[in-house]
Amino acid sequence: MHIPIRQPLRSAALLLISVCALQTQAAPVTQDQQALLVLNRLGYGPKPGDLERVKQIGIDNYIEQQLHPESIPLPPALSNRLAALETVNQPTGAVLAEFLSLRKEAQQNKDEEGARQQQRQFVTRLTDQTAEARLARAIDSPRQLEEVMVDFWYNHFNVFSGKGIDKALVASYERDAIRPYVLGSFRDLLGATARHPAMLFYLDNWLSTADNAVARGKNPGKPAGLNENYARELMELHTLGVDGGYSQKDVTELARIFTGWTFNQRELATRGRGFYFDPKKHDNGDKHWLGRNITAQGQGEGEAALDILAMHPATAHHLSYQLAQYFVQDQPPAALVERLSRRYLETGGNIREVLRVLFSSREFSAQAGTGSKFKTPYQFIVSAARAGEVQFTNVRPFINALNQLGMPLYGCQTPDGYKNTQSAWLNPDALTRRITFANALASGRLPLNKVDGNTMESTRNVAAPTVLDTNTLLYTLGPAISASTRNTIESSPAGLRSAMVLGSPDFMQQ
Repeated sequence: MHIPIRQPLRSAALLLISVCALQTQAAPVTQDQQALLVLNRLGYGPKPGDLERVKQIGIDNYIEQQLHPESIPLPPALSNRLAALETVNQPTGAVLAEFLSLRKEAQQNKDEEGARQQQRQFVTRLTDQTAEARLARAIDSPRQLEEVMVDFWYNHFNVFSGKGIDKALVASYERDAIRPYVLGSFRDLLGATARHPAMLFYLDNWLSTADNAVARGKNPGKPAGLNENYARELMELHTLGVDGGYSQKDVTELARIFTGWTFNQRELATRGRGFYFDPKKHDNGDKHWLGRNITAQGQGEGEAALDILAMHPATAHHLSYQLAQYFVQDQPPAALVERLSRRYLETGGNIREVLRVLFSSREFSAQAGTGSKFKTPYQFIVSAARAGEVQFTNVRPFINALNQLGMPLYGCQTPDGYKNTQSAWLNPDALTRRITFANALASGRLPLNKVDGNTMESTRNVAAPTVLDTNTLLYTLGPAISASTRNTIESSPAGLRSAMVLGSPDFMQQ
């Protein structure tokens, strides 16, 4: 769905950009700005009343609560909504079984539109429900840091949903391999992603065998050979970093270590059996990796490799840099990264403890009022929905908006995930598209309560999209919107003001 931007709004928004283009504030930091900082960085920005709530309980107490999401109850309406998402809650094998069955039927009956339509409807339902689960939590869950970290770690261990059967696996991947570990042990998170069928399939490790082994599945009886995709990304992206001190020989040796880490699509679909170690595919020769001699011990070789990688000083630095870049600024202070790295190693890779040091640091506190981070499209859309306290029963407009803004949900094709820096997302075309979305959302023209084309959702107690109130938005966002921006908005036509709030450079920063 494409909603054209109206010329008056375009002109007014361009005026805003020229008046207050991404400038920082030099005035003394206020309590409101400190509260806004934690709402923006530990979450997706304030909902109405959030600034007052954070100030009332205290910023330090708010941070501590967010570090322990299990202590924060979910609203019953959100819990009920999530429980009703059938495909998201089904076992991995059951979803894959239906996906494979419909795909096979469509392939066998290529001339029958009914079979293809059934397949399309299932994929649409699966896509929409997976997106609804993520977005409903991000917009309405009070466990905001948990949702931020789900997004952060999914992006770190990215799996592209558009690759084959991963369309049917990403919901389980996020639910089972990412979400339970986002504030816990990095080693546990690393192991969960390494063994999940979505990652095994995405980076092809399920096909990787010793050169003299016999492949099974797609080409039974034919040698599959060594596949280095997972081993390379495991070191370059997931742990050590591109400058982590490993060689191409280390990539090959690590790939040999992980031969036999696999899964079988049929076994997963029929018996719910996911990851398993296949000794017939494993390279049992000795390996020399990262200066260590690795003797043959089957699956234990891979587990030992994950242990080593998880606690490697290069991994501590790589993860600390990424966390500081995400939560502080695009070029994070070296001293902060070093302190985070030390804490990571001291605590055995405890993510919560590393974040506690980060959020209590002077470098983090110094970001209040600076607007030093530029929102990604995902952050922009979720924060706009929160600021407007938007209710929705149709997730499709949000999915479409993310597509138009260049950040499809679960849609990054490359293993490195989406960037979270200003240089990746700030350009004239992107700003125009954000303003278009802001206009549609603020004016109530997004069909957020429509499903199945023109059919109106009949769910009770869900408000239809309405025009967002400018005064409420400005009150909710508090110091996020500067005095100069407010003056420009107030001097503009009344019908454009709410859209100008959400389309302002001030709102796009955090």
